[in-house]
Amino acid sequence: MPINEYQFFNGVVLNNLVRNELNKLNKPIKLDVFPSSGNNAFTINNKKVGIYIKYSKKIISPWRFTFLKEHQDEFKIMNELCENTFLILVCNKDGIASIKYKDIKKVLDEHHEEAEWISASRLKRQSYAIKGSDGKLKFKINLRDFPRDIIKCL
Repeated sequence: MPINEYQFFNGVVLNNLVRNELNKLNKPIKLDVFPSSGNNAFTINNKKVGIYIKYSKKIISPWRFTFLKEHQDEFKIMNELCENTFLILVCNKDGIASIKYKDIKKVLDEHHEEAEWISASRLKRQSYAIKGSDGKLKFKINLRDFPRDIIKCL
């Protein structure tokens, strides 16, 4: 069976969640697949946390992520079913930005168009600046936010 590209990027995220030094209390992590068109969504510990993963293969900043209407609809449904929901942006080998659902709504509003975008950019040794079709975050996303913020919710 051939390995699909998304499996590598999903694997990076899931490996960081399962094998992270922040989980020193050894909180159990039970992963379930959340049905999505891109095979990129999971719930953790009986819908305590939902994660929706997007990735960019671009080597340098800025990294751009396309959101079709169906992606935003899936992410919204996940947020309604889970206690906490995060968008995970894998910026190739540079790092991972983890953004809470309520903050994503500042860059992609509730009006889901056929195709919209989010970009993550950062300079060396700095945090990610996030902007999208409908605005930008007034704060930056630290590299240490992932997986820390998710583990705190478990």
